[in-house]
Amino acid sequence: MKAKNLKLLLTAGIGSVHIDLHAAASAGLTVAEVTGSNVVSVAEDELMRILILMRNFVPGYNQVINGEWNIAGISYRAHDLQGKTIGTMGGGRIGKLLLQRLKPFECNLLYHDRLQMEQAVEKEIGAKYFENLKEMLPKCDVIVINTPLTEKTRGMFNKEKKGVLIVNNARATIMERQAVVEATENGHIGVYSGDVWDPQPAAKDHSWRYMPNHAMTPHISGTTMDAQVRYAAGTKDMLERYFKGEDFPAQNYIVKNGEIAPQYL
Repeated sequence: MKAKNLKLLLTAGIGSVHIDLHAAASAGLTVAEVTGSNVVSVAEDELMRILILMRNFVPGYNQVINGEWNIAGISYRAHDLQGKTIGTMGGGRIGKLLLQRLKPFECNLLYHDRLQMEQAVEKEIGAKYFENLKEMLPKCDVIVINTPLTEKTRGMFNKEKKGVLIVNNARATIMERQAVVEATENGHIGVYSGDVWDPQPAAKDHSWRYMPNHAMTPHISGTTMDAQVRYAAGTKDMLERYFKGEDFPAQNYIVKNGEIAPQYL
């Protein structure tokens, strides 16, 4: 490591994909983030994407832009959200907020995570827990990915139920890039939407820009003006704590005392 005096790696936001956590742990560095600063922003964006995919919004918008009018060409792939089964891989802060926001739509709500929610919370939301992800996936009309990128999750999604709709605002490499392209082309994935790419920024010839049946955007889901206020306030708070020799809020640590937080392993 060239920065011999480096002690702290602080993400002014969420995530650690840009940091070699094992190297940081070995060097005794502290790695932290502003946990929770964008959870509302991302959860709301995911809900928007689910509705966009279910109602086949993008082709309808493109018809207007292109001066066309073909209602049948849109409606045959448009569905109500009510009664559909939505599953989130990850029931943490963002996953829980998403499920709470989906409850009024009267969906069947499922989630998978390494830890189950408290029973009272699970009952209030009306969500069903699946310890085994492979048992949950075939039941879903929509799959939302809300898990960190780890060696266990890298490239793990490549054999979903035919026609499933996928929302991925987590990390692009949780998907296999070419598998997504082929699956949207042959209809195995009904529609794919997200704001994460590999690499970022995406090249002009990135295959996901041109695949059929997608609703991709730049990496914007967690970058509302409201979230940026929270990023700045959280970063300022942690820097002040660091220079006073105080601990950060426990949930903000990604690496502490040479130990990587379990969710990042």
